[in-house]
Amino acid sequence: MAKTEERIDKWMWATRIFKTRTVSAEACKKGRVSVGGAQAKPSRTVKVGDIIEVRKPPVTYSFRVLALTENRLGAKLVPGYLENITPQSQLDLLEVVKISGFIDRRKGLGRPTKREGRELSRFTEQATGDGWDFDFDFDDDDEDLDID
Repeated sequence: MAKTEERIDKWMWATRIFKTRTVSAEACKKGRVSVGGAQAKPSRTVKVGDIIEVRKPPVTYSFRVLALTENRLGAKLVPGYLENITPQSQLDLLEVVKISGFIDRRKGLGRPTKREGRELSRFTEQATGDGWDFDFDFDDDDEDLDID
């Protein structure tokens, strides 16, 4: 007999939205998962046809449940169990974040990779290699100013 409902944390882990079931449950507890616009607890059940929204900053992904499973699936089988209906605007935002990469690095994301470091060096050399001297020395001229 086929199940008609499945726990949301188990289903998201099984369909590879999250790497572990613990991470899936934590996302639910932190309010990053909603079903039909309402925040979902890890024990919330999902049915075929439900729309699940998952916030993985900076993007909010949307998935339609096509089938239920409680066992982890191979990556090739996932499309038979969920449909990615994420709006194009969210996918575009993800592309922008990927492109900005090292330039807009948020605190705590670690050191730049070697490649990012080389790109940053090239960028700063181009910016400073056009004859500008960014090391202005304003302290020496204070005596020359006549302020009354």
